[in-house]
Amino acid sequence: MNSELEDKIKEINTEDFIWLIYIGIIFLSWYSNSQERKYFVFKDNVAKDKYRFIIKIIFFILIFVYLYFLKDSIDGLKKLKPSDSEKKKRLVYLSFVSSLLIAISGFIFLYLAFADENLDVELAFN
Repeated sequence: MNSELEDKIKEINTEDFIWLIYIGIIFLSWYSNSQERKYFVFKDNVAKDKYRFIIKIIFFILIFVYLYFLKDSIDGLKKLKPSDSEKKKRLVYLSFVSSLLIAISGFIFLYLAFADENLDVELAFN
């Protein structure tokens, strides 16, 4: 197996692990929604605190996932060769830009999770 193929297989294996992380985040999000609902219906401040804690964990984890994809996109830019097609160069560049914007959004959501003490903003993993 050549090194390019080995790198691609490693990348796919890492992405499989990230899908497991996403599944965990989905369950955490589901539980945090139940705590948020409990807070709004019953004014239960313990549920509010649990919700805020879980949301912070979710977005903290997502920052690492988003940074992984950003790093992967940067690596893709570095691997571009002058002989690569213009289409490939454009797609790799767009992948980088989208990964950068997603990482920025992750940091914004994490900030909101810490700053929104009164649950004025609906934060959702998407």
